[in-house]
Amino acid sequence: MPDLISLPDPQFRFFADLRVEVGSPQEVGQTAHGLRRLIPILGGTATGDGWNARVLPGGADFQLIVNDRLSELDARYVLETDGGDFIYVQNRAVRSGPAELIARLVRGEPVDPAQIYFRCSPSFETASPALSWIAERMFVGTGARYPDAVVMRFFELR
Repeated sequence: MPDLISLPDPQFRFFADLRVEVGSPQEVGQTAHGLRRLIPILGGTATGDGWNARVLPGGADFQLIVNDRLSELDARYVLETDGGDFIYVQNRAVRSGPAELIARLVRGEPVDPAQIYFRCSPSFETASPALSWIAERMFVGTGARYPDAVVMRFFELR
């Protein structure tokens, strides 16, 4: 198909590193879809190329532990940049790994991040004219869960 030859290959450009501090899980319990949990977001930091932000407390990570190997995550929170702009973040993720390691994560125990598949797709909204471009792009990322925080690296998909 000649039209496909001119399509650009996707490229990744670094967007930000985040450290999101989290509280104790609030378990809803075993539902028809899996174990439903809510993880409060307490704060944190974001560092991009030439900018910094803080993670505002009050967000949450809505988790569905689908089975003993797979979790579906949907985190929603707000960043405040060092310039005073606000960015709403919705980050959907998939976390999977061996059942015994996932069980340790669910209990809040440390696990070597290299042993867990954690990939995410963040999207952003902002009222800032200078940052409006972030709502017009796709982003992907990778992450790791620690007992008191989640660390992530986001890339703009170009």
